[in-house]
Amino acid sequence: MAEIDARLREEVHLLGELLGDTIRKQRGEAFVDKIELIRQGAKAGRQGSAAGEQQLRDTLAGLADDELLPVARAFNQFLNLANIAEQYQHIRRRRPEELQPFENRVLESLLQSLQADGHSPEQLARQLARVDIELVLTAHPTEVARRTLIQKYDAIAAQLQALDHADLSADEREQVQLKLRRLIAEAWHTEEIRRSRPSPVDEAKWGFAVIEHSLWQAVPSFLRRTDQALQAATGLRLPLGAAPVRFASWMGGDRDGNPNVTAEVSRQVLLLARWMAADLYLRDIDRLAAELSMQQASDELRLRVGVHPEPYRALLKQLRERLRATRAWAEAALDADVAAGAEVLHDNRELLEPLELCYHSLHTCGMGVIAEGALLDCLRRAACFGLFLVRLDIRQDAARHAAALSEITDYLGLGHYQEWEEYRRCEFLLRELDNRRPLLPSHHRPSAETAEVLATCRVIAEAPAAALGSYVISMAGAPSDVLAVQLLLKEAGVQRPMRVVPLFETLADLDNAGPAIDRLLGLHGYRARLHGPQEVMIGYSDSAKDAGTTAAAWAQYRAQESLVEVCRQHEVELLLFHGRGGTVGRGGGPAHAAILSQPPGSVAGRFRTTEQGEMIRFKFGLADLAEQNLNLYLAAVLEATLRPPPAPEPAWRAAMERLAEEGVAAYRAVVREHPQFVEYFRQATPEQELGRLPLGSRPAKRRAGGVESLRAIPWIFAWTQTRLMLPAWLGWECALGNAVQRGEKALLEEMRAHWPFFRTRIDMLEMVLAKADSSIASLYDERLVEAGLRPLGAQLRDLLSQCSAIVLALTGQSELLTHSPQTREAITVRNIYLDPLHLLQAELLARSRQRQGPVDSPLEQALLVSVAGIAAGLRNTG
Repeated sequence: MAEIDARLREEVHLLGELLGDTIRKQRGEAFVDKIELIRQGAKAGRQGSAAGEQQLRDTLAGLADDELLPVARAFNQFLNLANIAEQYQHIRRRRPEELQPFENRVLESLLQSLQADGHSPEQLARQLARVDIELVLTAHPTEVARRTLIQKYDAIAAQLQALDHADLSADEREQVQLKLRRLIAEAWHTEEIRRSRPSPVDEAKWGFAVIEHSLWQAVPSFLRRTDQALQAATGLRLPLGAAPVRFASWMGGDRDGNPNVTAEVSRQVLLLARWMAADLYLRDIDRLAAELSMQQASDELRLRVGVHPEPYRALLKQLRERLRATRAWAEAALDADVAAGAEVLHDNRELLEPLELCYHSLHTCGMGVIAEGALLDCLRRAACFGLFLVRLDIRQDAARHAAALSEITDYLGLGHYQEWEEYRRCEFLLRELDNRRPLLPSHHRPSAETAEVLATCRVIAEAPAAALGSYVISMAGAPSDVLAVQLLLKEAGVQRPMRVVPLFETLADLDNAGPAIDRLLGLHGYRARLHGPQEVMIGYSDSAKDAGTTAAAWAQYRAQESLVEVCRQHEVELLLFHGRGGTVGRGGGPAHAAILSQPPGSVAGRFRTTEQGEMIRFKFGLADLAEQNLNLYLAAVLEATLRPPPAPEPAWRAAMERLAEEGVAAYRAVVREHPQFVEYFRQATPEQELGRLPLGSRPAKRRAGGVESLRAIPWIFAWTQTRLMLPAWLGWECALGNAVQRGEKALLEEMRAHWPFFRTRIDMLEMVLAKADSSIASLYDERLVEAGLRPLGAQLRDLLSQCSAIVLALTGQSELLTHSPQTREAITVRNIYLDPLHLLQAELLARSRQRQGPVDSPLEQALLVSVAGIAAGLRNTG
């Protein structure tokens, strides 16, 4: 451990030195001295020196207007460089005598352990081949860094890897450091923040870039190692077409409350994905055509290409021409309605079949060692990504569908659909779903809102089925919400089954999820239209915003239990889709632990979850990191399937019911019922400024109003910036405190020791409390909050202190994260660079509110850089 820390410190020091040199060249020695004075003051302040803290405040207060932005940029850049060094430590080269990271050996260890439990090799191989994990990439406002800068950060990581060789000559080491110096200079002289909001298409391109630069390399390597681990444990191979992990996306498909996502945007994103996929495969095929120059081939392959001296090249050139035609058509179709020619690839089998033919031929002819190289990698990519790269999900609010149907029923003289009782809605929808005639005459002219809903359904109808994922209905609450989408899709010409997925978000909706799905599955004719599993999405963000994380976590757990039982009774396979964000307040936390803490039976070989915003970059931005995280997902889903966690004891359930009841009451007493809360929130945090800044394509609010109108992300993000972290812990302090006062401490300790769900909740709570900081939060109050509201801030900080004390008592530690010294040390080191940014941000907010300057002014740019820097320093922020 000490050596790893020493390496990390050495790399952080090197990157910091190079950044300092870059800044010195541009702004001079005096400015660098000022940065160092700020850093030293922050460090001394953290060590308890009142003089150091005062020095920090005085130096920041003395900054001229033209120094605000470069100071903010300096600390922001350092935190990003520290992130890069820390990320690289996870994937650095290990010497033979060093233990590989847990992420690298987790599957191998699990397979051995499962065999020891009595699972046969055949059973393990069969289950592993059937695992179906889908990671749904979503764009969110907390990913503020520009794509061009992310690419430079990736290049810096690559140079750290180049430096990680003990046998480098002095000249080689100097050359690597020169490249690092150049890259850091490029990053410093590149503006970090976008000047304008990204469009939904821009966000989709960002997602494609993650695939191109990282996942395209990571997936075949991950599957190769999975195959090796399976073979070593069981003697059996992973099937050629196995793809235990696939990817979907909401970028360009999530129109819930985002007027910028239109039918035309979704059409363009689908075409861009096909263009990118064809382009990536062309690179692979060009390489394979150069490598597979062999003459020996199977009779089957020779029958396909005829007499040819290089049969593999002949077949691959045919595929290459079709990929070129596909790419050219997708590019042309972006600008005009161009029909796809006969050469355009539409079915994944058209891509896979010639590759498989080459693979089997090579094995038949004794050239298996060649088949298992780049050709196998290409086959694995084709199985995972297909011709469409990612499957695009569509998401829309249930109210938009109901409004469209109300307009339609009104036009047809049937009355107002929105005013009907649920039973009448279902009767109408089921009758129309079974009716062969169109619902609307061709001359009908809908309103703009209804026309957009129908246009989206037509885009779905025109796209190949494999290009699309699920149709998610936000704020769903009844069977009619699902049937409404099915009818609108039918009306648009969708003649194939598409998974229509109700999303249960609020506390009441989660409690109603089981009964709602029970009624849906019981409807006459519904099961006949259900091809495959019944997918249900569990909302983590809005449920936590609605009720606090104590009650929300328990409601999510109980909803899953109920759904498992309902689908078992109806003999329908269930697929749960977890809408987890990056933060604890939005269901975030380590994925491996989260999966293993789900209710028994809820992870039955299938798992679908969102990966959002900045967490995509932190988990999948580098190929080796991506591979580690894919290992964790696969191992966790396999383990949860074959070794499900225990069901909670009756006493645990009763205790959790009490915790949830008291937690939601305490949370709502502050957030909903305190008369000063909304005004305090707006003054103490950068919530209003976040709404103005170009952070994402989606508006910060669904509608006008208070906290209830805010999206979950800016709600969380605003509190994170001030380090109060309120949404992640509020309610727990009361719930746990009351339980201890009732004499239930031993019961809570038992629950933490033996119930993975409860242990994971407490671990995530502890992590967020370690990142929270009352003294930083109070600085925002001092500078930004009017005197009459400050007692509320003090009260909230007191609740935070109570929460920390009760968690320490429960875990038996004297300090938070004592059991995880690496994480604790990382937070401590980052605080030295975060403290100046927090102080600076509070000052910038005060000046911004006085001046109300344009978004692209230096002051507003400095404010946005401070937002980005704090997000980078805290990592899982939104």
